[in-house]
Amino acid sequence: MSLSEPPAGALADVVIVDYGLGNLRSATRGLERAGADVTITDDPDDFAAADGVVLPGVGAFREGMENAGPYREALTDSVERGQPVFGICLGMQMLLTSSEEADHAGEGEVVGLDFVPGRNVRFDEGQKVPHMGWNELSVERDHPLVTGVEGGRGGSVDGEYAYFVHSYYAAPNDDRAVVATTDHGRTFPAVIGNEAGTVFGTQFHPEKSGETGLTILRNFVDVCSKR
Repeated sequence: MSLSEPPAGALADVVIVDYGLGNLRSATRGLERAGADVTITDDPDDFAAADGVVLPGVGAFREGMENAGPYREALTDSVERGQPVFGICLGMQMLLTSSEEADHAGEGEVVGLDFVPGRNVRFDEGQKVPHMGWNELSVERDHPLVTGVEGGRGGSVDGEYAYFVHSYYAAPNDDRAVVATTDHGRTFPAVIGNEAGTVFGTQFHPEKSGETGLTILRNFVDVCSKR
């Protein structure tokens, strides 16, 4: 079976959080190709029964956190249960504690989910913003999202290319939260994860990143299927 062919049956039940932001259709298609049975939901009561939770996102940090407010408790419960929680692009940035984006817009401090302690910062002056395009991934440490699950169908994405669109990047408090990096005038985290290994996110869009993205999504589904 090639990476492009979905498995014969669903390997894990995954919910995508519909909080009003994010490319839900593309994320759904990518996860289904990766072997997931996907439910798009705006009901936090649906989280508990799933094998994994996906938090997509496109847009500004403040709007994201305001829209995700009703889901904060349910997401925290998912983390405490040990469910895999996967943030994509803005969804990844929302996993952190705060962001300069709200300050930059004159909106004051906005509190993130704080699953991965740290702050999102804007690219330096002189760097092209937004950062948009394909960049090479450099895996910094072993993690099932980027190196694969033993006996799984994904694998490593070290040296592969993924598609980015963003103006801010994650700066975790602990360097061990950095799973993979890339470069745009400076090296920054492309993939982050919490200490327990159950919360992680990609700054890039796996659903728009071809075979690299499909490998990431398959790794995620494999992680979910092991619960």
